[in-house]
Amino acid sequence: MQPFALNYARPAVELAVATPYAYDSGLQLNVLGDGRIAASDHALLRELGTTTSTAGSKTHFDD
Repeated sequence: MQPFALNYARPAVELAVATPYAYDSGLQLNVLGDGRIAASDHALLRELGTTTSTAGSKTHFDD
């Protein structure tokens, strides 16, 4: 017998989004391609709203 919820479960949709920053484990911050800290880039923060780290919890912010 299949549980009722499995009749409606759908896989999560993966969005094709490239972030302009990457996590630097040495600094424990998100950094831009040129080495600057992503949280200090005001234009990036205006566009994205935040620089959420993917190193751990999705609720950890580098600001």
